[in-house]
Amino acid sequence: MKPTALPAKKAGIIFLWLLAWQAISLSVHNSIILVGPLEVVRALWVQAAMADFWKTIALSFGKISLGFLLAFGSGILAGGAAWRFPLLKDLLEPLISLIKSVPVASFVILALIWVGSENLSVFIAFLVVFPIIYINTIAGFMSTDPKLLEMARVFRMQGKKKLLYIYRPALRPYLISGCRVALGMGWKSGVAAEVIGVPSHSIGEKLYMAKIYLSTADLFAWTLVIIVISALFEKFFLWLLSLAQEV
Repeated sequence: MKPTALPAKKAGIIFLWLLAWQAISLSVHNSIILVGPLEVVRALWVQAAMADFWKTIALSFGKISLGFLLAFGSGILAGGAAWRFPLLKDLLEPLISLIKSVPVASFVILALIWVGSENLSVFIAFLVVFPIIYINTIAGFMSTDPKLLEMARVFRMQGKKKLLYIYRPALRPYLISGCRVALGMGWKSGVAAEVIGVPSHSIGEKLYMAKIYLSTADLFAWTLVIIVISALFEKFFLWLLSLAQEV
């Protein structure tokens, strides 16, 4: 198949699903239960005309992204330290297992007491992303080719050069794989935390209000906003990671 045919094929598939969605919504004929894509686009257009729409997106994006970035940096540092010092890894293992196993809703309720609703999405996004980056960092360091390390030992390569030319290439695919999962999980958990905490001017607040007023069109419109922002941030961050490999 020609490369130019792939976008057309994907667009055709998406168009068919949109037609199916519209047909189902017309057959249901109840705007509370299900609305069609045309109603969602109309609701999104109305929301976008309001100044509060862009403020809400900016604040939620900033908080969830901050939580992700803090977890990304901390996860790499903690993972590298745990790989270097096995005792530290053993000490952190129960904590990481606890964070992975406890439901997000439980952490959200505790975090409401600890940090309040305004910083809730930062804390929850950090908590969800950190174990993923931590585990992938350790796996990346452990996957380093022992033959390359032996060569570095023979030629007495400095620690910085080993990190740059041996460990970094081994770590990169694991970080990319981890980020693909962590970015989606971070956004889902961050918005879920906002829905529970209902901080002012947040996407979670808009979703909650759409539920209160039974505005299914607004609910779908804000969900679409979450999907688009999450996808754009993922592409941008993975692009930055690819640039870091070339440096």
